[in-house]
Amino acid sequence: MELTLLGTGAPEGLPRPGCPCAACAVSVGARSRAATAVLVDGAVLLDLTPGAVLAAARAGHSLSGVRQVLLTHPHDGPAVELPPGLPAAGRVPDGRELSVISGHRVRAVPMDAPGTGYEVSGPGGERLLYLPPGGAPAGVRGAGGVPYDLVLMDVVGRPDGLARLRAAGLVGAATEVVAVHLDHGVPPGRELDRRLAAAGARAVPDGTTLRAGEYHAVPDVPRRTLVLGGARSGKSLEAERRLAAFPEVEYVATSGTREGDQEWASRVGLHRERRPGSWRTTETCELEPLLAASGPPLLVDCLALWLTDAMDRVGAWEDEVWEATGRDLLRKRTEALTAALRATSRMVVAVSNEVGSGVVPATAAGRRFRDELGRLNAAVAAESEQVLLVVAGQALVLKDS
Repeated sequence: MELTLLGTGAPEGLPRPGCPCAACAVSVGARSRAATAVLVDGAVLLDLTPGAVLAAARAGHSLSGVRQVLLTHPHDGPAVELPPGLPAAGRVPDGRELSVISGHRVRAVPMDAPGTGYEVSGPGGERLLYLPPGGAPAGVRGAGGVPYDLVLMDVVGRPDGLARLRAAGLVGAATEVVAVHLDHGVPPGRELDRRLAAAGARAVPDGTTLRAGEYHAVPDVPRRTLVLGGARSGKSLEAERRLAAFPEVEYVATSGTREGDQEWASRVGLHRERRPGSWRTTETCELEPLLAASGPPLLVDCLALWLTDAMDRVGAWEDEVWEATGRDLLRKRTEALTAALRATSRMVVAVSNEVGSGVVPATAAGRRFRDELGRLNAAVAAESEQVLLVVAGQALVLKDS
């Protein structure tokens, strides 16, 4: 089953008309995107957009053979003019199936937002899922589904929808996931590619032709990632974003609880509220058993607080204890942690503070913590396939094995 993406952008296109934002300002030339529309085997057109005939011609195709035009999302504004020779655009009721004279079968997939998704089966049995912007399948539960060959969806806007499909077994290891309906929420270029790769997806230019069922290398998601950053840099949000497309995540909070500290409780509460409900939280600094166990991805936030606990346990804040036993005991604890990280079979995203960029702590204990955190970060980075530094909400790739 051959698919040509006549456009890959949001309904308003990219750049948005008249939008002054930075993402739209650089979305020119090869980075510009028309509204998403997909031509399947020259016979089925998913979404009718302005300029569809010209877009098809640029891609080396004609719309003269189209037998069915299907709409996926509500259209605001003037109706799009129907090109001569095309059948009237329509919508299949949720749950109903349509047989096309070309041999394709189309089933309407109910959404949890306005619009309709379509599962398209080709004459050869290949299966495609195409979802509208801002939508994810409704009522998808449990595992055991047959994975699609290709999924086209709003990965950036609805990573939880991709997580839902994975949980149901509808997106598997060999499923190619392509992001469409791309808007100005993420800068184009390397940043867009990086975020999509973290979700196991990719973007393609307008006019690209894909073949459902044809082998294509799925983006390689790093198994171990270290996210560094200063206070309020956005490092925790970046770490959470990297796992938003996975159905289950174990969030390991190393902060513990602080009796009577309402401000700290408020911070913890805000972190909990922005995490998906399917994630479970484990409050512990005992990381080695979690790394040794099998299970869903781990998000460890953060290593600086783990180090604080480790230094507490070995008495590293007192100069005499540090020189006598603390230094050796702490080294053994950090070596045990890095060894567990090296041996783990789980996907891990760890967060840590980047310190020591200028201010020298006034106390020996403060300087000791700064030095040990730097050493810990370096050791964990050495065991990670990818290392990011987040500055002012912007993620810089320091290492990408």
